[in-house]
Amino acid sequence: MSLRSVFSRLLSSRSRSRLSDRRGLESRGLESLDLKREISKNSSSNSNQPKSTWRQRLVTFLIAVTLLLSALWLLLAIWYQYGISSVLTWLATIAIVGILAELLSTRYWDTVTRVLHSDSLSNRKSISKNIATKLLIGVYGAVWLVGLGWFFSIEPKQDREWMAEVSQRVSYERDATNSDLITLTNVRNFDWQTEEDATEHWETRTIDLSKLSGVDVTNSYWMGPLIAHTLVSFRFEDDRPLAFSFEIRKEDGESFSALAGFFRRYELSLIAAEERDIIYTRSNARGEQVYLFPISNLQQHEVRSLFESYLTAADDLNAKPAWYNTLLSNCTNIIFYMARIVSGDRLPWDYRIWVSGWLPNYLYDVGMLDAAPEKDNQPWSMNTWYERTHINPKAKGFDNQNNLKSSVSRDENSRKFSQQIRQDIPIPALANSQASAEAKAKSTAQASN
Repeated sequence: MSLRSVFSRLLSSRSRSRLSDRRGLESRGLESLDLKREISKNSSSNSNQPKSTWRQRLVTFLIAVTLLLSALWLLLAIWYQYGISSVLTWLATIAIVGILAELLSTRYWDTVTRVLHSDSLSNRKSISKNIATKLLIGVYGAVWLVGLGWFFSIEPKQDREWMAEVSQRVSYERDATNSDLITLTNVRNFDWQTEEDATEHWETRTIDLSKLSGVDVTNSYWMGPLIAHTLVSFRFEDDRPLAFSFEIRKEDGESFSALAGFFRRYELSLIAAEERDIIYTRSNARGEQVYLFPISNLQQHEVRSLFESYLTAADDLNAKPAWYNTLLSNCTNIIFYMARIVSGDRLPWDYRIWVSGWLPNYLYDVGMLDAAPEKDNQPWSMNTWYERTHINPKAKGFDNQNNLKSSVSRDENSRKFSQQIRQDIPIPALANSQASAEAKAKSTAQASN
């Protein structure tokens, strides 16, 4: 082969190689361009999709919390009505929890995944999931509405196996010739030996409304400084006080639960009792810390109207039983509702009406506890009031069984107890007029604040 042909072949092979390389580069360039276009297209598509905002996340969160709380409320209602060991309780629990778990996982798991991972694929929901979500919402809503209807259909009863101290209902008769004379039946006057043991005694007592001389509010602290049981005592001229107490009507073997009180677990009871019974059992038998506060700046007709409110409450409960409610109808706010009808705006709404342990502070701030109750006009702080009205040291050592082992009558022993717990507590006189009562209450409130 000639030298010329050799060089010709070499040059032609190099030219083909260069052409092939150029075509490869062009091909790779086109592929890269297509890839860029695809990425641009995808990013543009993703940017057009609606992004989850904080408002949407908040709404999602609130809906989920509402579903959980609604289920918890219904489950607690079932548990407190039927008991934790009931088969019906467990079947209802399994059904409600199962439906709710499936609903939350179907409806909200994709949302949670999108928030956590920002994965565009998690935004795609199939038609079957939408149908399943709607079906589960319908089933859960129907179950919950049936449960709500069942709950409000539960009626309180008068005929249960009640504990002895709430077994009777107070009633009364008004004298036909003198409307001031009220004869009360089933006034409790037990002789308490221990917290649970007492000699039962229900009395009939006649009182004269024209002899009403004042009102005392007693707070018995049984669960820390925020929670107290509230009682109201009415004082009479030349007669021993009479106490009223709204309480749960416990069945035999039943104990109180504040949480159960939200779920129609306890009937409401009104007890009229001697202080030697209803206060002694708290201060001495149970060891609760008890304070007695005499209410100032009231007129006689206001005291009488409040007493009449208790009679009306007795009529209502005897005609139709009612439920106790830890928040809406408990031992403290029922008294406030009645007192506000009597005194109107002199008793403004306040959060301490629902925090019963702070009720005395509320009375002090609105001028219903005298800021200077003694003759020397020395001001009393709220701490002074608590110190002077603490009756446990005064009631300590009181012989509650004296009437059983001596000639002392129950009435005389009751009078002695009421006098003993009021030692060193200034007892205010009734106001002469509404103007003077309101003016004194206003000045007292200003002084206390």
